[in-house]
Amino acid sequence: MKQMMKQLGMKMEDIEGVERVVIYTTEGEYVFEPAEVVVTTMQGTKTYQLQGSEPVFTPKAMEIPDDDVSLVAEQAQVSPDEARAALIAAKGEIAEAIIRLTSA
Repeated sequence: MKQMMKQLGMKMEDIEGVERVVIYTTEGEYVFEPAEVVVTTMQGTKTYQLQGSEPVFTPKAMEIPDDDVSLVAEQAQVSPDEARAALIAAKGEIAEAIIRLTSA
């Protein structure tokens, strides 16, 4: 097998000591732990193959601008912490956060 791969100009090797692999996306991150990574080189191009258990997905934390927090806190007459919590619950929608806080 190795001889045939060598004839094709193909080389495979493990990356030693890999403990985990994290893939960052716009929606969050996938963590593979434990993980193994194999590098295949063919005609000068490297391909990385990941092997591991089912990944753990962690959604990206919602970023709420401080200006939005201030506006909601002022309009609903609540603390900044309450305003931030309402904005997170409303997925960043200012009007919805204000309505949630003032109609309670």
